[in-house]
Amino acid sequence: MKKVFVFLSLLFCSTFHVSLSFSDGLVANGNFELGPKPSELKGTIVTGGKNSIPEWEISGLVEYIKSGQKQGDMLLVVPEGAYAVRLGNEASIKQRIKVIKGMYYSITFMVARTCAQEERINISVAPDFGVIPIQTLYTSSGWDPIAYGFKAEFNVVEMVIHNPGVEEDPACGPLIDSVALRTLYPPRPTNKNILKNGGFEEGPYIIPNSSYGVIIPPNIEDDHSPLPGWMVESLKAVKYLDSDHFSVPEGTRAIELVAGKESAIAQVARTIPGKTYVLSFSVGDASNACEGSMIVEAFAGKDTIKVPYESKGKGGFKRAALKFVAAGTRTRVMFLSTFYSMRSDDLSSLCGPVIDDVKLLSLRKP
Repeated sequence: MKKVFVFLSLLFCSTFHVSLSFSDGLVANGNFELGPKPSELKGTIVTGGKNSIPEWEISGLVEYIKSGQKQGDMLLVVPEGAYAVRLGNEASIKQRIKVIKGMYYSITFMVARTCAQEERINISVAPDFGVIPIQTLYTSSGWDPIAYGFKAEFNVVEMVIHNPGVEEDPACGPLIDSVALRTLYPPRPTNKNILKNGGFEEGPYIIPNSSYGVIIPPNIEDDHSPLPGWMVESLKAVKYLDSDHFSVPEGTRAIELVAGKESAIAQVARTIPGKTYVLSFSVGDASNACEGSMIVEAFAGKDTIKVPYESKGKGGFKRAALKFVAAGTRTRVMFLSTFYSMRSDDLSSLCGPVIDDVKLLSLRKP
């Protein structure tokens, strides 16, 4: 009996150890506070070889940037800590990360455009990759936290962040900081909600002490979305919010539609043709000085409803519902904002209505 107890204890300990092999948060030296040796720098340019920045492998023209550094008339600001990196033409940073094969993950990283107007970021975790546009600024600081999702095909993956741009000034390129990872657990429909992740509780890592939220990039339509269950079917991004920094109608997470009709999320739900359903949801504001008249348009197949919301920019929400009869075995549910809005406190940050607590249920006949 004692041997069995020892065996079970060892099994529990080993299992517990494996589960702690990865914890959500910054990857190793994800905030780049550990930098190259002074002998490996020429000004800001890293010259000491591919392993000059601890925990990272670099290639191409990579610069090590200190907060407050000037570039011409522009002051470079670092969002977290004191340092960040800049990727020049065709430059990249790479890190090998131990994960669990078959699991889903989301990468969050901070990015800022510098001198080029149409900069892009190519992020890849083989065999997945995505090219993310960063020409639209969603925050007044110039830094946007962006999320990217992937499925781990191996127990150790290579995460690569690459600047595919070719600018006249080879030093032009995006600034990168605060690279983090979160394990995603794909939600399933339940008898209380046909939609998956209707409360948006499952999503990318949000950097603590950061009031930016996280940008879910446009044209995210595959199974590896950083917002499980949902697709971003629009030209512009949507913003993922947390209740620590924003007003959230229900739970701890919500979505802000920040770019009018160019900012939309959608999900395809299984339905029974001829059956009556009710799509219900909350519409509000994030208490982020986004003021004025707002309208959320909700679609369920060919049926639609427009929900007005008068925002004072200080939080609050209302419930709305759309009753419809399913026309097919699959019904596309989509949300977008009718108008563009700007924050009243800086007049430069895109904002919009918040949606949350989205539920789809069949209606029983009386």
